[in-house]
Amino acid sequence: MARPIKSRKVEFIPQATYFIPLGKDEGQVEEVILKVEELEAMRLKDIEGLTQQECAEIMEVSRQTFQNIIDSGRKKIALALTEGLAVNIKGGNFSFSSCEIKCKSCNKSYDINYIKDRDICPSCSSKKVVCKKKNKGCSRWCSK
Repeated sequence: MARPIKSRKVEFIPQATYFIPLGKDEGQVEEVILKVEELEAMRLKDIEGLTQQECAEIMEVSRQTFQNIIDSGRKKIALALTEGLAVNIKGGNFSFSSCEIKCKSCNKSYDINYIKDRDICPSCSSKKVVCKKKNKGCSRWCSK
C-alpha cells in the first residue's frame, strides 16, 4: 500500500490560471494541467533563486520530493511550449503557508499568504506591522 501524499505548502496562487497559444481558441487546443505545487516549486527555485534545500523546507517536503515536483512541472511547461498546448493551473495536494500580521498604527490583524507588500498594512498603509506569532511556527516572511 502506497503512503498517502503529504500536503505541500504554497505561498502563491496566480490570478491568471489558463494560458492558450496565440491564435487558438480554448476548444481547439489540448491542455496540460499544471498542479499548483508544481508552479510553486518553479517559482521558488527559478524566480526566487532559492536552493533546492530551501525550497523543500518552505514546501515542507523532502529534497527528493521537491525534485520530483519541479521536474514534473518543468516537463509540462516544456511540452506545452513545444507542442502548442494550453496550460491550465489547477489542483494538486497543497495547503497555504500564512502569517498573521498586526498593524501597530490601526491595531488591525490580518493573515497574509503571498503579498509583495507584506510590510505594509492593507487597511491604513502603515509600515508599522509585526508578526503576531513572533517566529513561532510562522512562514518564512517573519524570519526576515
